[in-house]
Amino acid sequence: MSLLGRAGVALSEIDAFAVAIGPGSFTGLRIGIATMQGLAFAAAKALVGVSGFDALARLAGSGGRVATWVDAWRGEVFAALYEDGREVESPVVARPEILLESMRGQPTLFLGDGALTHRDVIDRVMGDAARLADPAAPSLAGTIAVLASGARPGDHPAHAIRPLYVRRTDAELARDARALR
Repeated sequence: MSLLGRAGVALSEIDAFAVAIGPGSFTGLRIGIATMQGLAFAAAKALVGVSGFDALARLAGSGGRVATWVDAWRGEVFAALYEDGREVESPVVARPEILLESMRGQPTLFLGDGALTHRDVIDRVMGDAARLADPAAPSLAGTIAVLASGARPGDHPAHAIRPLYVRRTDAELARDARALR
């Protein structure tokens, strides 16, 4: 609330809340969404969930092919593909080399911290067809707010917000690995 205080804005003056729904860490997403749900419930305001992929694509503009990559650790990226501002490939988690095989030779703008982390692989596989956005890993808060603007409480009930989990949990992966033995 210190941010609101510095801006001279009371919590009651907020029209709607916005929250990034993912991708990201399981715990971080749950904590962020739960916090924003609590604020929205208490203020009886709308809560709009915005995909980090959608925010990255919006920052890239509406023209061309955009690969939104978020670092998923473990040598992988959370990725979605957009063309002319529309999602054309749903979110996945995969190794960069695998994703790039189907993109080879197609002019693509890469955006997100995963693109920055795996820039060498992108350059090696894509060559001149790849461009890295500048900045490659921009702050998304303002874009998430813009994407959520105009929300009304009835349109976006806070309880309906769900995280965008792209990867299965470690517990699920371990259970399945045990079942295969």
